[in-house]
Amino acid sequence: MAEKQTQLVASENLSELDLSLLNKIADIEGEINGAYNIRKDTGCSGRANTENITITSKEDGHAGIDIRIKDGTKNECCHIPVIITESGIEETVYNDFYIGDDCDITVIAGCGISNCGQDASRHDGIHAFHIGKNSRVKYLEKHYGEGDGSGERVMNPETLVDIGENSVFDMETSQIAGVDSTERLTTINCAENAEVIVTERLLTHGRQHADSRLDIRLNGENSKGRVVSRSVGQGESVQNFYPNITGNAACFGHVQCDSIIMDSSCIASIPAITANHPEAQLIHEAAIGRIAGDQLLKMQTLGLTEEEAEERILKGFLA
Repeated sequence: MAEKQTQLVASENLSELDLSLLNKIADIEGEINGAYNIRKDTGCSGRANTENITITSKEDGHAGIDIRIKDGTKNECCHIPVIITESGIEETVYNDFYIGDDCDITVIAGCGISNCGQDASRHDGIHAFHIGKNSRVKYLEKHYGEGDGSGERVMNPETLVDIGENSVFDMETSQIAGVDSTERLTTINCAENAEVIVTERLLTHGRQHADSRLDIRLNGENSKGRVVSRSVGQGESVQNFYPNITGNAACFGHVQCDSIIMDSSCIASIPAITANHPEAQLIHEAAIGRIAGDQLLKMQTLGLTEEEAEERILKGFLA
């Protein structure tokens, strides 16, 4: 069934700054196709449901929403971006997704903070996915910070996923720029014939700090887990990666971590694999290094300056 098209309207009190943040973190340009919930400065700035996707506020005393997706929902999208435009806001938000059987959907999340004040602004988002059988879920999450104030921009996402039999969870996370501190926690459980694909892209600069802990548990027979992490550390920033795959059945898991280190940054990549079954096949790879000199030279022979060549290489690496 074709998804419902909804247009953002002036009554939702979205300023030019709001729309700029939404565009950066969720590719929203005035219209949203499908269901959506826009959270702004601890409140709801807009919400719409479709015939197959229902969003309701939590009734257990926690801030956040419940998203319920009917069995058989195909080719629909749900946007749940968060923006913070005031200094000093600190919040913890709980979002639960209940995804039925035989679905094929895309969830677009993300958090953007514009902090022009002196106090830290922080968003802690806990997303729990309960995925039925024979479904495919694409989950996109971007983090971005800006603002000329001295207050920090802090984002701490936690993602908890239970993938049903024969289902796929494809997760892409990106930290674009401007996030002073982040601690990412991800725990994923895979049932029989389930598959998880995690692609993580991260850029840090200045004195920023980023920790990422990923725990994938391949519990069902023929389950699969794939992780690709790419990061760039600039300035005096610090990055720590702890991806872990545990094979509890006949399964396949692969972890690949590649990082470019620059300036005086520090990067630690500590992948781990644990096999608790004789037919678990698990692989991990990790590499940290500088931009190769021959790459820069080749780009410069095409007429680019060293800075332009470096920027082009980094953009391609994180694409």
